[in-house]
Amino acid sequence: MMLELSLDGTWLPICEDSALTPGRGMAALLPDGRQVALFRDRAGRLYAIDNRDPFTGAQVLSRGLLGSAGGRPFVASPLLKQRFDLETGRCLDDEEVSVAVLPARTRELVPAA
Repeated sequence: MMLELSLDGTWLPICEDSALTPGRGMAALLPDGRQVALFRDRAGRLYAIDNRDPFTGAQVLSRGLLGSAGGRPFVASPLLKQRFDLETGRCLDDEEVSVAVLPARTRELVPAA
């Protein structure tokens, strides 16, 4: 299985699905130079958000801790601990701040002919 992200309406292969460990994040570099933080929660759901912490400018959200608040999945920044909703990108600690969210999916690899 291949993990893909939707960028400008096109699905872009990022990595093999097995590269993601449930409950942990990983970073990927996009063709436009941005970094994305990828997560698989323990229930198997995929999330992709901007890796840049808007409070510090550091590319660290992929190293954050996963959790949930009020049934909403979030990642807590490893630096200042602000929590970002993994489905909307909204900061749960400052409603004026958010990060970009990208659609993510897995797709069966098709062998080359």
